[in-house]
Amino acid sequence: MTWQQEKHSRLKKARRVLIKVGSAVLAGAEGLDGERIEHLVSQIAALHDRDLSIVLVSSGAVAAGRGVLKKSRIAGLPHKQAAAAIGQSRLMHLYDLAFAARGKISAQILLTRDDLRSRGRFLNARNTFASLLAWRAIPVVNENDSVAVQDLKFGDNDNLSSLLLNLTEADLFVNLTSAPGVFGASPDKDPKAAILPCIENIETLNLEGLCGGKTSLGSGGMYSKLLAARRAAQIGIPTAVIPGREPGILLRLFDGESVGTWVHAGEKAVSSRKFWMAYNEDPAGALHIDPGAARALLSGGKSLLPAGITRVDGSFGKGDLIRIIDDKGALLGVGLTNYAAGEIRRIMGKTLPSLGDEENRYHEAVHRDNMLLHAAM
Repeated sequence: MTWQQEKHSRLKKARRVLIKVGSAVLAGAEGLDGERIEHLVSQIAALHDRDLSIVLVSSGAVAAGRGVLKKSRIAGLPHKQAAAAIGQSRLMHLYDLAFAARGKISAQILLTRDDLRSRGRFLNARNTFASLLAWRAIPVVNENDSVAVQDLKFGDNDNLSSLLLNLTEADLFVNLTSAPGVFGASPDKDPKAAILPCIENIETLNLEGLCGGKTSLGSGGMYSKLLAARRAAQIGIPTAVIPGREPGILLRLFDGESVGTWVHAGEKAVSSRKFWMAYNEDPAGALHIDPGAARALLSGGKSLLPAGITRVDGSFGKGDLIRIIDDKGALLGVGLTNYAAGEIRRIMGKTLPSLGDEENRYHEAVHRDNMLLHAAM
C-alpha cells in the first residue's frame, strides 16, 4: 500500500477527529477575525454532518483580549493571563453563535496540566468528553490561561492536543497552521525548501535540524507541531498538518485532495497508560547509563537495573518521572523510578546480589512496564 492509499484509507475510516487551530490562523492585526471563525466552523459543521465526531482545540483567547484592549500595553504573564480572561468568553461566544447557526451544540472545556496529571481527574475528563461526544456536541478546548501557573501550563496547544488524542481516543489529528505544510528544510535557511507531502517515519526525523532548532516554551511553531505529530504516531494516530487559512481546506483534505503534509502513524502503538505516564509530567531528573544497559533496554526489552547506571542528575523521589540517557548524551526514554535520587546514587553500579535482600527492595531501578523508550520530549 502506498502512502497515498494509506492516507485515503485512514481518512475514510476516521470517526473521531481532533482539530487544532492556532491564533495565527484565527487572528488578524486587530485581534480575532470573525470571518475566519465562521469559515472554520462551517467546515467543521459539514464534517460533523458526515457523521464525524469532532474535538476542537482552539487558541485565540489572548488575541481576542488584545482586540478588546486595543492600545493597552500587554507585557508579561499577568497581563497575558488578564487578556486571556477578557478574551476567552468572547472567543467562545463567537464559536457558540457560529455553531448554533448551523444547528450544532458546542461546549467549552478549559484545562490546566494539573487536570491531566492526576489519573483520577484524567479519567473523569475522559468521561466528560465521552458524554459530550455521545450527545453529538462539539467540545471546544483551550488551556485555562487565566489561572495556570508556569509549572501547570501545557506550554502551547500543540502539546495540549497531543495529550487529548489519548484522552479522547481520537483516530485522526488535524493541525491547522499558518504555513502551507512541513518544509523539507528550514525556510529561513533554505528559501528553496519544498513542502514534504508525507513523513513516513517521524521517529527518525531530526526535528531540531528540520525546524531550525526548538521553539521556546509556549511559542508554538513547526517544531511543536511535529513534536505533537510524533507523539500522535506513538499511539497509532496519523497527523495532517495543513494550511488553516486556505478556503475549504478541511473539506479538501477529507475529499482526497493532496494538501499540506501527512504524517504516518507508528507501526506499533504504545499503551494509553504508558503514554499518559510519559507526557503528563515533566521529568524530575535523569539517569545516565552505560552501553550494556542501553542495549538491554533497546534490543533486549529489559528493565533498567542499578548496575547499568553511571550517573544521577537532579533530586527526585520514588515514583517520579525521570529521563534515561545513554553514554553519548542521547535521550533513550523516560520512566518511573523505583528509588529516590539519593538511594540510586548509593546503589548504582552494583549487581543484584550486592544489593542485599532487604524487605521491599526492588531489583529494577526502572521497570520495563513503567518505561517509554523513544519518548518525544
